[in-house]
Amino acid sequence: MDYSFNLYNSLAPGGVCLALKKIVPLDGEAPVILCIGSDLSVGDSLGPVTGTKLKQYLAGLNCYVYGTLAKPITAHEVKYMNEFLKQTHPNSPIIAVDAAVGLAGDIGLIKIARRGLKPGSGANKKLQKVGDVSIMGIIAEQSMFNYSLFSATRLNVIYKMSEIIAEGITSFVLDYIQNTGVKQACAGAFASFL
Repeated sequence: MDYSFNLYNSLAPGGVCLALKKIVPLDGEAPVILCIGSDLSVGDSLGPVTGTKLKQYLAGLNCYVYGTLAKPITAHEVKYMNEFLKQTHPNSPIIAVDAAVGLAGDIGLIKIARRGLKPGSGANKKLQKVGDVSIMGIIAEQSMFNYSLFSATRLNVIYKMSEIIAEGITSFVLDYIQNTGVKQACAGAFASFL
């Protein structure tokens, strides 16, 4: 089952967390979050902006985040990520975050599914699937000129989506740590999530 949350729904961060609880098993290692995209295009920056927020929110916790504004995971790096993640985090579920294109009525939706995603499909790239769970923010309508649409996306939409996704994932990870008995120091920045 796929889950969708509108960017303007005030309950969306909680929905993202609940969807992840239903999809991601809590019996293995801590989840790894892979945020895909580039800071060179506003529409493609959803992953790196989300990754940057997650690095701040999850600092000091037992959770790995790959793909930030400082160190983005672009289509060029994605082809190496599956092998790297298998070797480095063999028992961890991988949550992949990326921007996507869709139907006109889907713009502004955050979609969560129990399957990996194919990064770069919006730009007609043929890459392998990555991740066990996908979180996709629909930022533009699918067309033959997807790349130009990625450039025309409003930064405000990307920023709001990244806040929702980062808050939802953070709540999920904090709950995971609490339920598995992992003792980690929580920074003061998490007060709003507890």
